[in-house]
Amino acid sequence: MKITLITVGKIKEKFYEDAIKEYSKRLGRYCKLEIIQVADEKTPDGAGAALEAQIKEKEGQRILSHIKDGTYVIALAIQGKMLDSEELAAQLDRLATGGTSQIVFIIGGSLGLSEAVMKRADFSLSFSRMTFPHQLMRVVLLEQIYRGYRIMTGAPYHK
Repeated sequence: MKITLITVGKIKEKFYEDAIKEYSKRLGRYCKLEIIQVADEKTPDGAGAALEAQIKEKEGQRILSHIKDGTYVIALAIQGKMLDSEELAAQLDRLATGGTSQIVFIIGGSLGLSEAVMKRADFSLSFSRMTFPHQLMRVVLLEQIYRGYRIMTGAPYHK
């Protein structure tokens, strides 16, 4: 299975980069992992709703340009469905055994995801009703994908 993360913006802190590299290495034994970073748009202070919508649309177009037809898309969004680790593992396993060869996870920028991206998503996943920095969410998502593979293979993991 190929897993792709499409994320908005670059990682700026070395400790996030190190964690991403570590989980990417760990995941290498379970799947082919690709991380695509698309450019973020600068949001001026006091931007109105119309400008914010334009920014999300531009970022959304960049995201969608990397998604091929037939790819299963999971968008991370506060309003998505919350799963525990076992449920995420079960969903990944169902997709793999059901013939899905590629899953794309999408992490938006500071304003979230455009309506077009949300419409393209096959599933909307929430880690919490809280807002997290998108850089941190990359690490959390990779850890949960790794944990999911550990669960699927019957390897030990912490509950």
